[in-house]
Amino acid sequence: MEGLTEFLQSFLALGPTVILPVAIFLIGIAFGQKPGKAFRSGLTIGVAFVGIFLVVNLLVSNLGPAANGMVERFGIDLNVIDIGWPGAAAISWASPIAAFIIPLGLLVNIIMLVTKTTKTMNVDIWNFWHFTFTGAVVYTISGSMIQGLIAAVLFQIACLKIADYTAPMLDKYFGLPGISVATGSTVSYAPIGIPLVWLIQKIPGINKLNADPESIQKRFGVFGEPIFMGLVLGMALGFLAGYPTGEVIQIGMSMAGVMVLMPRMVKILMEGLMPISESAREFLKKRFGQQDIYIGLDAAVAIGHPSVIATALILVPITVVLAIILPGNQVLPFGDLATIPFIVAFIVGAARGNIVHSVIAGTIVIGMSLYMATALAGIHTQMAIDAAFSIPEGTSLISSIDQGGNLINYVIYLFFEIFN
Repeated sequence: MEGLTEFLQSFLALGPTVILPVAIFLIGIAFGQKPGKAFRSGLTIGVAFVGIFLVVNLLVSNLGPAANGMVERFGIDLNVIDIGWPGAAAISWASPIAAFIIPLGLLVNIIMLVTKTTKTMNVDIWNFWHFTFTGAVVYTISGSMIQGLIAAVLFQIACLKIADYTAPMLDKYFGLPGISVATGSTVSYAPIGIPLVWLIQKIPGINKLNADPESIQKRFGVFGEPIFMGLVLGMALGFLAGYPTGEVIQIGMSMAGVMVLMPRMVKILMEGLMPISESAREFLKKRFGQQDIYIGLDAAVAIGHPSVIATALILVPITVVLAIILPGNQVLPFGDLATIPFIVAFIVGAARGNIVHSVIAGTIVIGMSLYMATALAGIHTQMAIDAAFSIPEGTSLISSIDQGGNLINYVIYLFFEIFN
């Protein structure tokens, strides 16, 4: 078991830019593609994800420190530290349950495809860590490996079903045909975020408020283009963080770069994905009568839309304010402030890019997430101790907005808590 866990961790350490091309190549071969064509598809998708993650790192490396600078500037003192998704992922993969998640997850996905209970073939193996986290939570409260694995499978099934439901939105609004997203940190906010958007757009007065990239550009001309939106919002965030003038301009330029570069990386991704998608569709139609198939990818493919980035940048200071004013919240937003684009991607898509409605819905969702992360802080901390995770000095409790404040994870946790 220990050897299997070490192999798994070594494989995952290669990262999505290696794991995804290998998975795509094998899938292409399985669906009858010639090796050369399958290899080219995998290589092209790998290159696209290299570019996507370079842009994501540009976003995170600038957004994270600015957000944390804002927290420190306002002197917020709360007793649960948000360690962010990297810490939560490390804790997850160190759990005894982790060795079973990838083979079990692949088996569950195949069974659901064959039985036509999902249309998503999820190749985003790296993000199986979200399933692992839920399994580890239930294992921690129950001491039962079986209960933990059942919990992980329930999380996966929920993610696949939501991925199916939201795939048409990815096609229509984000321009990603044949793609779905089953990333736990994104899909978990859809069950409440999408209905919230629907409700907001029914409220008289508020439903008339509209600010999407198209209307902004129409009103302000060249100064309303995404590149200028990124510049202005990035500089505003740097100003709130108390940066000197030079660094304010630097973060503005970085956000402008994200707005322009991410859509271009996604175009390269689609170039590699379309041949695989067509082969998969033809194979499944011939063998199982399944006509529609979605390739499940990392939510990073959707966060580069200008409305997603704009909404996330506005929500960063709002999240900090929520942490201060919400009674009963104990979580200090920190590591996952840079994860907000992933949290709001489907909310923005449901709002058809309306930044005003997306910010309102996002504010409510993040407020709820802070409360859930507070409630799970004790278990999150125990998981870290069991995994020998290095807890920040002077900190007694940890949690994360990404997974500690994750709606599906929290519902599954509450269900199993009844029986333990």
